[in-house]
Amino acid sequence: MIKRQRGTEDILPEESALWRHIEDTIHNTCKNFGYGEIRTPVFEATELFQRGVGDTTDVVQKEMYTFEDKGGRSITLRPEGTAAVARSFVEHSLFSNPQPTKLYYIMSFYRYEKPQAGRLREFHQFGVECFGAGTPATDAEVISLAYTLLKNLGVSGLTLNINSIGCPECRSEYSKALTEYFSGNKDKLCDTCKERLNKNPMRILDCKSEICKQIAAGAPKMLDYLCDECREHFEKLKNQLEIMGIDYEVNPKIVRGLDYYTKTVFEFIADIDGAKSTVCGGGRYDGLIEEIGGKPTVGIGFGMGIERLILQLKAQIKAQNSAVNSVNTAPEVFVAAIGEDAENFAQKLVFELRNIGVSAERDLTGRSLKAQMKYADKLSASYSIVLGDNEINSGEAVIKNMNDGSQNKIALSAQNIADILHGGESYGN
Repeated sequence: MIKRQRGTEDILPEESALWRHIEDTIHNTCKNFGYGEIRTPVFEATELFQRGVGDTTDVVQKEMYTFEDKGGRSITLRPEGTAAVARSFVEHSLFSNPQPTKLYYIMSFYRYEKPQAGRLREFHQFGVECFGAGTPATDAEVISLAYTLLKNLGVSGLTLNINSIGCPECRSEYSKALTEYFSGNKDKLCDTCKERLNKNPMRILDCKSEICKQIAAGAPKMLDYLCDECREHFEKLKNQLEIMGIDYEVNPKIVRGLDYYTKTVFEFIADIDGAKSTVCGGGRYDGLIEEIGGKPTVGIGFGMGIERLILQLKAQIKAQNSAVNSVNTAPEVFVAAIGEDAENFAQKLVFELRNIGVSAERDLTGRSLKAQMKYADKLSASYSIVLGDNEINSGEAVIKNMNDGSQNKIALSAQNIADILHGGESYGN
């Protein structure tokens, strides 16, 4: 009898309901955050992952399924999603659209590694990529999407860990410090990390070898080497998370496993009966698009393994099926803001709206009010709200119907706005 290959799984009918529940929740959550679905080919040119992921990573060095096709081309089954989505972003000139470009995917990936619970050679992953917005508010929104999805799925015992690994400029000084530190322990490092020492010493921090882990525990911390710009970015990210009420822990050990990351990196860790598992990981990658041949474009995203999510959910609850809603990324309401206080209020308001089922958007790129309203129109937002100091102080704002131009004054709360959008009575006239 021919059997399935090691490291692969069949998804049988009794399991499919749970998969559909997760996928439906992903589609609906991404709709509320304004993300559109993208699907890329199963295989790509090997060079894409060598350049995009980094030739010093375990993924490229040890885990890729690479072969030569009949035309003599080197082909690789996709081992991760970001480089492939970035390639599509460049190839299809998505940068010419109003930015940011907000994409998500649910796809299969392939890595040759030792199969274990939640880690297969063919695995499935949900991921998001946001191109064209480099503000800390963008980082906070992407993190809040992951947070909202995990909450909607019922994943409990979550801890958000965040870190900054800086930009190429400040990381250069950090690499020198790491090289000096690890050189003193070179004889104890594994063979792979001995090679990494001169090529990319940060990869040693991500090594799975217990000996290398013990050595890395005493290594210098990236946070001590951040330049002023990276430090300010990180502080503003923390402030944005606090505004939304999302708890976090700063974990200087997080570096992520791929070379394209810069500045913000993060992980969501779930804890069940004392067993910790990373259910989501991501970060900013401002140099990736340029690395694969596009124009300099900032970006941030994350990946979340479906198989690992299923293990988590099975250990906690029996998931219920949810209805499939039409995936339409046009927001129900766009919240424009004038000034820093208004931007902070908008961040909180949009987060609250999304969490009670309203598709809401705000500007992430520092546009003027006029440009924000043009952007809302291009997004085909049904309604818009403009926030300034007067609106925040009075607790009232004007909501405008973007289709017929009619306006009403409303009480400035997420639930009141949701009631109005979904058929409730408005406040005032």
